[in-house]
Amino acid sequence: MVVASGVRIGWTDLPGHVRAAVEEIIGAPVVSAVSQPGGFSPGTADRVRAADGRRAFVKAVSPAQNERSPVMHRQEARVSAALPAAAPAPELLGCFDDGTWVALVLADVEGRHPATPWRADELDRVLAALAALADRCTPSPISDLRPAAEVLATDLAGWDRVAADPPADLDPWIAAHLGELRALAARGRASLAGDTLVHLDVRADNLLLSDDGRVILVDWPWACRGPAWLDTLLLLINVRLFGGHDTGARLREHARRTGADPADLRGVLAGLGGFFVDAARLPPAPGLPTLRAFQRAQGDAVVAWLRE
Repeated sequence: MVVASGVRIGWTDLPGHVRAAVEEIIGAPVVSAVSQPGGFSPGTADRVRAADGRRAFVKAVSPAQNERSPVMHRQEARVSAALPAAAPAPELLGCFDDGTWVALVLADVEGRHPATPWRADELDRVLAALAALADRCTPSPISDLRPAAEVLATDLAGWDRVAADPPADLDPWIAAHLGELRALAARGRASLAGDTLVHLDVRADNLLLSDDGRVILVDWPWACRGPAWLDTLLLLINVRLFGGHDTGARLREHARRTGADPADLRGVLAGLGGFFVDAARLPPAPGLPTLRAFQRAQGDAVVAWLRE
């Protein structure tokens, strides 16, 4: 199974003035740094320990690693600074931005990613946490976030792009159902109204399970306002990718709990399938060697789900 990963730089690869700025935010010199695996960023992702024992999580990047990554770090800093205590997210301790390098210093969270393939108990725990997040953060406590319909408008039109320029190896089932898939995705795009705080990138590698029972969501650059059911749909795509669970039954249960129209959920699912299939054929992204393969695997998983 392809996993999310980038070609990371580490703490010692950061320019001296960036490291000094991070140490000023922490309040003491950094004496050790351990790079963390997973996630799609070519920048640092280090758990650091300072001389006085304080700990933090540091993520830093420049355009030299990936042109878009600093933009995402800046957005994550804005979102993290505005997140309420009700949101299960690491506290932002500070941010450094010199126009080239962007560094976020976050509270270090003791925890581990959920196991994949997903364990039933951990899946139940995360589903409950997402339901609690939606309940607590509706209406969205960050009112100036973009609506999900705007954030996903281009992504959910992937089947339109496939229809306009079909690849030679297009799955015959997709080719036979392309009109239906486009119609479903259009419904999905029209169904994204809502005023719930949405993380929009819920996957195993963006979740931490703590020993005290908490579920922590990390990496918030895509946060937006949308329907209360959207994060759970995204999580179930990740569950489907790794196998072992009846994601259809889970999704129907979620629709009943939230009052969502199952046709809306199918529409967004179809739209996301089109995004993954279309994006997987793009050129490799700098610093992210497994991104296209991961998108292809997600596309395969979603299309198989749609076929059912």
